[in-house]
Amino acid sequence: MTGREKFLTALDGGRPVGRVPHFELVFYLTMEAFGRVHPTHRHFGQWDQMSEAERDLHRRDIADLYIQTGRRFEHAAIHFLPPAGWPADRSEEVRCCERIRQASGEEFALLLPGDATYSIPNGRDMMEFSAWLIEKPGEVKDKAQRMVDDALAAAERLRPAGVVDGFCMCSDYCFNDNPFFPPAMFAEYVTPYLTQLIAGYREMGFYAVKHTDGNIMPILDQLVSARPHALHSLDPQGGVDIAEVKRLVGEKVCLIGNVSCALLDTGTDEEVVASARYALQHGMPGGGYVFATSNCVYTGMKLRRYELMLDVWRREGNYD
Repeated sequence: MTGREKFLTALDGGRPVGRVPHFELVFYLTMEAFGRVHPTHRHFGQWDQMSEAERDLHRRDIADLYIQTGRRFEHAAIHFLPPAGWPADRSEEVRCCERIRQASGEEFALLLPGDATYSIPNGRDMMEFSAWLIEKPGEVKDKAQRMVDDALAAAERLRPAGVVDGFCMCSDYCFNDNPFFPPAMFAEYVTPYLTQLIAGYREMGFYAVKHTDGNIMPILDQLVSARPHALHSLDPQGGVDIAEVKRLVGEKVCLIGNVSCALLDTGTDEEVVASARYALQHGMPGGGYVFATSNCVYTGMKLRRYELMLDVWRREGNYD
């Protein structure tokens, strides 16, 4: 099976042949691994001034870097994040995904960002946003509906290209202790719109991977009721135990995670190995599982520690 086939099989709840698929939401350590700046750390503010030949060189370079990353670390899927300064109509994202597909065939599943639900507001806006929720709930819901409608319209425009397999939905809902929205408010302001969005993606033939960090347990039932194909990242720092999530909802949704990024950063080698082993032991049974960190491979993480995690996966993450 190709990585893409394994990944999509897992998202459909199945058990792939051979090694369990591996995926990272983002792999930022491209300078350490390849001596090349990650695409999201580049800025193309002068994109409109470039010749088409120059633009195409950039597309080829970015596509090549994603492929190199996927092949070296055996990723089954690529989450393509557009650099700053690219057109908002997503046309360049499609062109780059086409480059990846042309160069790698069916080797990787291809995903784009695609959430349109409310996330935790930033610190500057949190008080204003909270007051808006209480004082003008109708406006809040009207905007939520517009965001979903716009996202589905954008997905419809992407569909004819036929290169994108689905979307990573990366609105974060939770702190380490609890969700930002209490469960009753989450049910009013997020769940109906998340459900609509995922239903629309499914109807168009796209896969939906729902990401959120933190303690999802108070809203786990609502997240699953929205019918994403997968939940990512099952955050140990938020007290999320993959064994418990597998027991509760493992037959309803694919699980992606959850090797502790905290331990990858500050733990011992032995703790990293134990975290990777725990994720495999409790995620793999029955299928419907993709091996990953509990967030992403972010800037500042030691590449050696990520490779240590992968060593465990290569030894112990095999179904056969």
